[in-house]
Formats: sequence, C-alpha cells, structure tokens
Amino acid sequence: MNSPRIKIDVAKGCGFCGGVRRAVDIALKAADEYGSVAMLGDIVHNEDVVSMLESNGVHVVNSPEDITNKPVLLRAHGTPPETENLLREKGLFIIDATCPLVKEIHSAVRELEKENRTCIIIGDKGHEEVDGISGRVKTSLILSGPQDAEKLPSMKKAGVVVQSTQTHQNLNAIVAILLTKVQDLRIINTICAPSRQNQKEAERIARENDVIIVIGSRSSANTRRLYQVVKKYNPDVYLVSSSDELEKDWFNVVQSVGITAGASTPDDVIGEVIFKIREFG
Repeated sequence: MNSPRIKIDVAKGCGFCGGVRRAVDIALKAADEYGSVAMLGDIVHNEDVVSMLESNGVHVVNSPEDITNKPVLLRAHGTPPETENLLREKGLFIIDATCPLVKEIHSAVRELEKENRTCIIIGDKGHEEVDGISGRVKTSLILSGPQDAEKLPSMKKAGVVVQSTQTHQNLNAIVAILLTKVQDLRIINTICAPSRQNQKEAERIARENDVIIVIGSRSSANTRRLYQVVKKYNPDVYLVSSSDELEKDWFNVVQSVGITAGASTPDDVIGEVIFKIREFG
C-alpha cells in the first residue's frame, strides 16, 4: 500500500515582490540596450539573482569611483542622495531601479522633517534601504529594536517611518515605548503591502502545517524576518537558499509542509524546492 503524499502549502504571494521584479526587469532591459551596465551594490539580496544579472552584463561595483563611462543602475533598496549626487558629478547615466514603495518612504520622512519633528526610522542599522531613507533628511534616529527605543530621552515632537520589510511586532514594540517618551508622536506605517501579506501568510502556514521551509538568501533581511515570524508559531522551520540544502529526514512522518520565500527569491528556486520535497514525499 502506498503511503500518502506530503501536502504542500505554498504561501500566497511569496517570492519576488513587485519592486524586485520591476528592478530585475529594468536591469535586464538596460543590459540588453547598452551591452554592459554597472550595478552599485547588489540589486537585491539574493546571490542567484545577482549571478544571473552578471551573466547578462549587469556588473556589481562597490563604489562610484569604480564606475567609468558605463550606465549605472540604482538598486531596488534605494541609494543615499550623496551617492546619487556623486554619480551625477561624474557625468554618469543613471538608471533608477528604486522600488516605488521605498520612494514613498523617502517622501514620508521628508514630510516629517518639514513638520519640525525628530525623524525616527525603525529599521536595520546599516541596511541600504535604511541608509537611503536616512539620507533624505538632515538628521534622524535609527531604531532597530525596543532596546534602542528605551535609550531615548523624552522629547516633545517626533515622527516615525518604517523600513518596508519590518515586522509589525517590532514596530508595535518600539511604538509602545515611544508613546511613553514623546509628547506629540506621528506614525507613518510604511511597511509595504507585500511584506504585510508575506508575514500574514507566514503565520498562517506556520499554524496549519507540520514543517515549514523558508526559501531565500541568508543575507536577505526580509527572508530572515519571515523565518522569525514562522519560528514564533512553529519550531519545525528550516531556512534554505536552494533545494540542495533540503534534507530528507526533515520530512519523515510529516503530513504537510508549508513553504514561503523572501521577496528576492526567484520563482524557479521556489519551484525546485517544491519539486524536491514532492520527490521525498
């Protein structure tokens, strides 16, 4: 008698978000048109995507000083204004692949500055997106977690924007502390819609399945956050960057597997993981 096949439950909307897909399409179109394009840092945090673009003529450079005569692509996360200005001063042709939703955060933080508020950014210190947001205003405070908020002094007037892929749990925990310290606090929730859906779906599949596989690069902040969301509700979770990292023992005596993926994970990588799990099942 054959054993029942493993049920595979794929989170809705997982994998490439619209901003990432748009940036990759812009990069490929630019490479096709110009032959060779410089990309200032990784366009997204996924090694497979960066390697694919490299093979198509989109070459990573680490500094504006390393770019000569090539069109230069600004990545999906956004770029600090001083870097953009330096590229223009060099007379380089700029192709902007910044996610439109990230640009909305740039507008939001400038709005808070115009209101003479202390600008607070909830996000990962050192992340390219956070650096790009911070660069839009003269001064800002970056809070990665509640421990950072606890260290702040009392203040009269402040405003909050959020890195697009942050979790609502982290946002709520930090805001709860800020409410005790800031007399006039304005919060603009700039967690993007794809991140909200991915986190909601991650919680659902964690509750409804035996084992969860989170697919994506370990360098991707939003992938790591999906893993954390799942871990809160289901301890049987594994983070893999490809199907090669799957182990058959994970699926012994398992009836259902939930799958989600970071916003920079390509569709074909997700497909390969699903295929291999079906082989195990």
